[in-house]
Amino acid sequence: MPAEVNESLATLSDQLILATVLLYLVAMICYALDLAFGRARTVVAVRRRQLVGAGGPAAPEDTTGDATEDSGPQPATWAVRAGTIGVVLTWIAWAGNLGGILTRGIAVDRWPWANMYEFVVAICFAAVTAFLALLIRQPIRFLGAFVTVTAALGLGFAVLFLHVQAGPVMPALHSYWIAIHVTAAIVASGLFILAGVCAILYLIRRDGRPSVLPSREGLERVAHRAIVIAFPIWTFAVIAGALWADRAWGRYWGWDPKEVWAFVTWVVYAAYLHARATAGWRGKAAMIVSLIAFGCLLFNLIGVNIFFSGLHSYADVPQ
Repeated sequence: MPAEVNESLATLSDQLILATVLLYLVAMICYALDLAFGRARTVVAVRRRQLVGAGGPAAPEDTTGDATEDSGPQPATWAVRAGTIGVVLTWIAWAGNLGGILTRGIAVDRWPWANMYEFVVAICFAAVTAFLALLIRQPIRFLGAFVTVTAALGLGFAVLFLHVQAGPVMPALHSYWIAIHVTAAIVASGLFILAGVCAILYLIRRDGRPSVLPSREGLERVAHRAIVIAFPIWTFAVIAGALWADRAWGRYWGWDPKEVWAFVTWVVYAAYLHARATAGWRGKAAMIVSLIAFGCLLFNLIGVNIFFSGLHSYADVPQ
């Protein structure tokens, strides 16, 4: 007999997700102000020094030998503070996102990622978690605007087009494997999204020109680290899915569309890591391969559930 839904908690969950969307958007604006009026001012100062070095008017000698953020006019104080506020708002939004997931799960007394709405909400949470975790150890605040707008768009899409009322799920999903298999897929997907954002910025960035973004090498480094962490987790998710399939359907592999695209995604990310480690691929070629893998990931997460039917067709996508 299906468990009774706690409508109050389910409503609270929906409200928390809506509030999270707004907080991510405000945080994105704060990060954008920091990029535009904080880092941009520093970039102008560095560019002026480069012009001086190329034969422009004389300037005081720089004993450091580099164009650093300490040279020239400093970033606008209010813009830097806006960036700090963006980080604080991101943490608050992260807590709201987590609250929305937890209250949904408690409301229906199950793991809260059994349909497309819940899955996308969880992936957005994982992506922001990856960003905040790396931010603690690395200076990647420049990614804040891009990660928060991605999370806001993802949550907005889920709310507008994927939302379903909280309720019970089909018997196949009443298993502890959902906590193992799907959780691993969500964590890996969040890291892959962070890497995908870096890869897109890498292709936009032009070396040798002033930019509010860090160098291409810096973007590639963050993307590579995220993929290196995510790949074994995704591998575990694929293996756990096969074990769950054997328990639920009596076979490890059946060429279901979801299984096929999960494997295709694994193969392309493996190709990226292999080419980088053995053939020394770096730069644009490697980033393009990572973006192809990212496209496969997005199609596996979203497209397969919408355009294909199969044993995984229980996404409850509203018609």
